[in-house]
Amino acid sequence: MNGIALLAPLFLAFELWQLFMSERYVGIKQIARGGDPREMGPSEAASFAWTAGIALYALWVLGLLATPHARVFALALMAVTAVGYSIRRNCGLKWILVVLTVEGTARVAVLSPLTVVSWSHL
Repeated sequence: MNGIALLAPLFLAFELWQLFMSERYVGIKQIARGGDPREMGPSEAASFAWTAGIALYALWVLGLLATPHARVFALALMAVTAVGYSIRRNCGLKWILVVLTVEGTARVAVLSPLTVVSWSHL
């Protein structure tokens, strides 16, 4: 068994953090006041942590492809990300929060059973 799938709880927590951050920076209050999230963005440290987390997340998902019992979860995460990204690129600012929330929730729905399956194989 490949131990890389045991990191699923870490990325589940990261996904929940992303949902919180997206609400904070692209949330209803910012949309109501007409704010552009690109102008107010997070601090440099938060931006670095977020970007590094996304890069590690992507590498981890690619690593999951080598784990037989986790391969289907990796493909599902890749599909959710690809579909979510394509929708986000083509929708207006008012719909971004909805798309980010649905996309994040779908990834949480994939990561939750992956966590259970990975830890039950111990």
